[in-house]
Amino acid sequence: MSKIFFPALLVFSFLLLAATVTPAWAAEPKQSGNSEKGTAPAKGYQDLNVEQFDKLRSNTNAVILDVRTPEEFAGGHIPGAKNIDINSLDFDKKTGQLDKSKTYLVNCASGGRSGRACGKLSKMNFENCYNLLGGMHAWEKAGKPVEK
Repeated sequence: MSKIFFPALLVFSFLLLAATVTPAWAAEPKQSGNSEKGTAPAKGYQDLNVEQFDKLRSNTNAVILDVRTPEEFAGGHIPGAKNIDINSLDFDKKTGQLDKSKTYLVNCASGGRSGRACGKLSKMNFENCYNLLGGMHAWEKAGKPVEK
C-alpha cells in the first residue's frame, strides 16, 4: 500500500501547491501613476464620460488635446482644444514638448485614437491624462458646445 500511497500523496501535494500559487504570468498587472484614489488604472490614464470630461474642462490646468486630423478638427472641435494628429509623423515630438504638469483631456472622433494617444502620453510620463469615451460623437450627441 505504501508503494501507491507515497506517489499519490506526492501528486496530491503538487496539485494543491499549484492551485494555491499564482504564477507570475497570471498575476494582476502592477498599477502605476496617480488618480484621485491614489492609484491609476494599469493603462496609465482614465476614461471619462462626457459629463466627467466637461467638468474637468473648467480646470485652469487642463489642456484639451484633440488628436484627430486637421481636417476633422476644422469640421468642429471642443472649444479651446489644441490639435495634434496622432497619425502624424511628429506626434511624439510635438507631445514631448508639452508641459507634463498639466492635465490633458484627450479626444478624437469616437475614443479609439484618443485612448491610444493617452497610452503614448502615459509612457512619456504624463501623469494626468483623460480619454473622452465616445469622442466627439458622444460630445455632440450630449449637446455640448462645438467650435468651428
